[in-house]
Amino acid sequence: MTDAVDASSREPAEEPAVETTAQRALLTWSRVVLALGSNLGNRLETLQGAIDEIADTPGVSLTRVSPVYETAPVGGPEQGTYFNAVVELRTLLTPDLVLERGNSVEEAFQRVRVERWGPRTLDVDVIWFENVVQDDPRLTLPHPRAHERSFVLAPWHDIDPEAEVPGHGRVADLLAQVGLEGVHRRDDLELTADR
Repeated sequence: MTDAVDASSREPAEEPAVETTAQRALLTWSRVVLALGSNLGNRLETLQGAIDEIADTPGVSLTRVSPVYETAPVGGPEQGTYFNAVVELRTLLTPDLVLERGNSVEEAFQRVRVERWGPRTLDVDVIWFENVVQDDPRLTLPHPRAHERSFVLAPWHDIDPEAEVPGHGRVADLLAQVGLEGVHRRDDLELTADR
């Protein structure tokens, strides 16, 4: 008589470790600042759509939306002016997941990366992530050029006059240094987090 092996007594095969979104999420809420820009198509509608998409992200709570700024392009080829804005959110997501979400929102608005600093339907940049300073080729925090860009500093200052860029100083002081040339606040336009 042959001994039958009871299936329940066998060791289970080891499952490969798979990192899930939930496992990469943070355990506490962190504040994050994103910069949005558009210079193709209906710029205002695109920015509002991006804000709506970001607000619909699980683990994200949109807290503040800046006024709209119309800005001259910086670098790159000759192109039209941008509409820019900054949003602040609270999130349970890690910095890399916020970046991934920003990239997916760009793709939803047909962002095509053909030329560096070229025209675009939508640009979503992670500018600042609370308590995170990192020099990673995929995502450097704070954003490596935020302290030099009035189209980021001006709307950021509007929503948080006490904000600081780690390693560079207060947003208000940085904005005073770089000035507002080529950057014009459009009080006739409005973006909202309450749609």
